[in-house]
Amino acid sequence: MAFRAPKKREPLAERELFEYAVGALARRMRSVRDLRRLMRTRAEEGDTGERAMDAVCTRLKELGYLSDTRFAADYTRLRKENEKFGRRRVQQDLMQKGVQKELIATTLATAYDEVDEVGLARQYVARKRMKKPGGVNAQKETARVMGRLLRAGFSSNAIYKVLREWDLPEEAMPVEGGADSDSYGAGDEDLPDF
Repeated sequence: MAFRAPKKREPLAERELFEYAVGALARRMRSVRDLRRLMRTRAEEGDTGERAMDAVCTRLKELGYLSDTRFAADYTRLRKENEKFGRRRVQQDLMQKGVQKELIATTLATAYDEVDEVGLARQYVARKRMKKPGGVNAQKETARVMGRLLRAGFSSNAIYKVLREWDLPEEAMPVEGGADSDSYGAGDEDLPDF
């Protein structure tokens, strides 16, 4: 089966590029870097395209349609309240979206400073309908639960507290500080630089 080559689209002028960007923002909130990545596929190559993208981004910012500050705050709020994700997961997601490091730090400080991480981890467990590990494979199931909670952005301290609440047998509990745990605490100062 042969694949067709993608159609070569005509580059968009600044006006059409602006309309394309507004449509992209209407479908989903985006960071400046994410929007520029989308526009790059439709803009002219070289300096002409870069100038057009700069002009479009400037105009969208003036109109209030594009703001990394608002994007970071809304994205963080939605991931925390709806998905029940921990601080580190949201930090990693925002970094992948191209939000500046300083803005990420202030946004996360505002959103997560008053949050009980263990309570949020419990809400995540309930949302994902995770069951208490048990039976013959209790140790393997515990490691799986721990991995899911780590990927959701919770610190090892919060994860161990949640696991202890389940009154698991001692042999099912991973060793704290061992190979199964992460070495980062709950604070920003302990998070790795990417």
